[in-house]
Amino acid sequence: MIDPVLNLLLQDLRQSSEHALWLVDENIPADLCPARSGLPVVGNRFDLIQALRARGWQAQFSDFDLSTRADGSLQRIIYRVSKEKPVVHYLINQAARLLQQDGELILLGDKSEGIKTYSRKAQQRLGGSREERKQGSAWRAVLTRGNHAGEALDDQEYCRLRPLELDTGAPYLTKPGLYGWNKVDRGSAFLLEQLPAMLGQPLPLCGRVLDLGCGFGYLALNACDASTKLTCTDNNAAALYACRENLAHRGLRGETIASDAGRELAPGFDTILCNPPFHAGFGIEGDLTDRFLEQTRRLLAPGGSACFVVNLHIPLERKAQGRFARIRCHADNGHFKLIHLSQAR
Repeated sequence: MIDPVLNLLLQDLRQSSEHALWLVDENIPADLCPARSGLPVVGNRFDLIQALRARGWQAQFSDFDLSTRADGSLQRIIYRVSKEKPVVHYLINQAARLLQQDGELILLGDKSEGIKTYSRKAQQRLGGSREERKQGSAWRAVLTRGNHAGEALDDQEYCRLRPLELDTGAPYLTKPGLYGWNKVDRGSAFLLEQLPAMLGQPLPLCGRVLDLGCGFGYLALNACDASTKLTCTDNNAAALYACRENLAHRGLRGETIASDAGRELAPGFDTILCNPPFHAGFGIEGDLTDRFLEQTRRLLAPGGSACFVVNLHIPLERKAQGRFARIRCHADNGHFKLIHLSQAR
């Protein structure tokens, strides 16, 4: 059943207007409604943008890059708030620039997503009026662009890559807008620590290596060197940007490719490393798990190895049955488990 926030969103999308823009994030289903003529879409999730294009939407995949749009060029912006505060603040700031006087920013969200706070902040930023409507736990706020915009919200310099020292090695280039951007994921650190024993070979890895769901590239940067034939892929535009810059900064030769769980890649990888995005906002039992495993099965070369790290409650071994010749739990540390998957030669 469609949730109340999406019901409100659907009503706004059905009222197409000129000089409007729809901003989409991970919390929007691709099949929400057929395309509306003249309503462009910008989003940072590759699978969603691809699906929207297939339904006829004029959809652009980017890290919410709105720089080519002129100041005061829009009458309406529709946006269901994202899960991360810097993203929301950044897009509200962009709305203050892009909306013409008396133009409307329509914010939608659940009360638990902070929509009421974002609504108040957006009114201060846009300098106009605010109207709110409640439907169960869902809220719809209409903010108008006034004569004098307020001070910019703190978006943590959303567009800027910055070097962070996250471990004892060289700094990593990272930014808001990708999961775990300002820390080393504990699961990834566990996988990297155990990787030589898991594969029975020292680092760096040789042959064709895929970092599946690469984020800013932590696994690839630490498991590979300049001799590795490396490919990194992710669904998130911010992750791809950060990973590409990290590879260049460290002197690693590798491709960074936007893909839906690896669907767009050609097979033949000797090693696949994966810390899937099974955190808040992503399913653990259904489609996403199956997509990662099915693409791993397709992409892995005969005799190759796939090394996954997942939370203990993820039923990865059960779902891998029938897809791989060998399935082995290498280790667990009470929080994460390491699963080794391989095919016969």
